[in-house]
Amino acid sequence: MADLSDAFSGFSTDDIPAAQAFYSEKLGLDVSEANGILTLHLAGDKRVVIYPKGPAHTPATYTVLNFPVQDVAGTVAELRGRGVEFERYTGTPVETDDDFVFRGGGPLIAWFTDPGGNILSIIAAD
Repeated sequence: MADLSDAFSGFSTDDIPAAQAFYSEKLGLDVSEANGILTLHLAGDKRVVIYPKGPAHTPATYTVLNFPVQDVAGTVAELRGRGVEFERYTGTPVETDDDFVFRGGGPLIAWFTDPGGNILSIIAAD
C-alpha cells in the first residue's frame, strides 16, 4: 500500500522575496528557499510550501494557516510591534474588538494577511 503519511500543504503568492522576509523576519519562522519555492519549517517537523504564481496569483479567501498560541491578544500586540497589520472586522457576524481579536464565541482568534494577501490567524491554543 502507498505511504501517503508525509503530506504537506501549500499555497501561492505573487512575491516570493516579500513572503520570505515576512515569514522569517516579521513572524520569526524558520524559512528555506529552493528553486524559487519557500518552505516554512514548523513545530513537529511540519512543512508548508509557498510557491510563486506571479500575476495569476489570487489570495485565498479563507484562512490558510493558523498559529495556535496561549495568549492571543498578547501575541497580536507583539506582532503589531513587528509591523504585522491585523484585520478589523465590523458589522459582520465576525466582529473584532479594539485588540483585533474576535471574542464572539469559539476560540479567541485574530486574522492578518501575508504580502500575497493570504489570510492567516492567531488562534487560542486551548
